[in-house]
Amino acid sequence: MTPPPARTAEQRKKDTLHRLEHDVDAWVATAGPDGAAPYLVPLSFVWDGSVLLFATPAESPTGRNLVATGRARVGIGPTRDVVVVEGTVRAVTPEDLPEEDAEVFAGKTGFDPRRLTTRYLYFTVTPQRVQAWREANELPGRELMRDGRWLPGD
Repeated sequence: MTPPPARTAEQRKKDTLHRLEHDVDAWVATAGPDGAAPYLVPLSFVWDGSVLLFATPAESPTGRNLVATGRARVGIGPTRDVVVVEGTVRAVTPEDLPEEDAEVFAGKTGFDPRRLTTRYLYFTVTPQRVQAWREANELPGRELMRDGRWLPGD
């Protein structure tokens, strides 16, 4: 089967922003500061136009890795329409997260960590690099953001 023609960078950026705004779940990859094996988990998220917001137990491997390294790699979408975000991470306690942000997170994801007995942290991921592709013909132009700046359409 012949893949569809490669999208332009502008169309890919538009499709990526749509996915960030409308998808709910992502795969989040972290690693410990000691060079331990990567750890991969599915987490729900909210995109506010500049950062992704996740929540996970503070003492989970993901929570500990995010606090220790301040870095994450996030995969969104199916393998034939993927967005990969690499970003810097900031931990936010439920008490320090603005109430409006916590309500938006709970409303979109159907999950409210503030209501649980396990201690959760929220994490903002600020994209530094974003890639998106559907098929091999889109691999050459897959980088849409570098060093925190969108490449196409600015």
